[in-house]
Amino acid sequence: MTTNSVLEGPVQSLARVAWQSVLVTGILSVVLGVMILAWPDATLAAVGIIFGIYLVVSGFLQLLAAFGTHTSTGIRVLAFISGVLSIIIGVFCFRDEFETLLLLGLWIGIGWLFRGIALLMAAISEPALPGRGLEAFFGIITAIGGVVLIVWPVASVATLVLVAGWWLIILGIMEIVTAFGVRKDAKKFAQV
Repeated sequence: MTTNSVLEGPVQSLARVAWQSVLVTGILSVVLGVMILAWPDATLAAVGIIFGIYLVVSGFLQLLAAFGTHTSTGIRVLAFISGVLSIIIGVFCFRDEFETLLLLGLWIGIGWLFRGIALLMAAISEPALPGRGLEAFFGIITAIGGVVLIVWPVASVATLVLVAGWWLIILGIMEIVTAFGVRKDAKKFAQV
């Protein structure tokens, strides 16, 4: 009796199929990265539209939350104001590509600045924090990135798109190589 007559177990089945999904993911990643690099202006326009949709939808959700009874009046007022502002900014995103990129860059920049400051303050105020030095460094880098995005929002977002394109290509190539490694290992595993 040979080992080939034994039914395939779940691990063998997963190993046999896993490489294909990793390969497809890698190919799609490379294709998306090439598309982003080939048409960065179209990518920026698409990102701007998606950002506008996000702002309008999140604004409506914040308005719904503002009329809920589970929070205090102050929180509901803040949610209402935030919701209205989010909808207004979202509508501006549909008017002009430049305004959209400006708003997106400022939005990301302000978020990174606040996150960087929060990380830095946490590292400074907690002497017993594990990885305190690394967290302080990450906070400084994040805050600097936020300032760069605030000062040069349009150029920074365009640069982020190009970095994302190259990053997708690199990740895709790594996934393709990994897929063939998994395939090779799956074949060895099946022969055991």
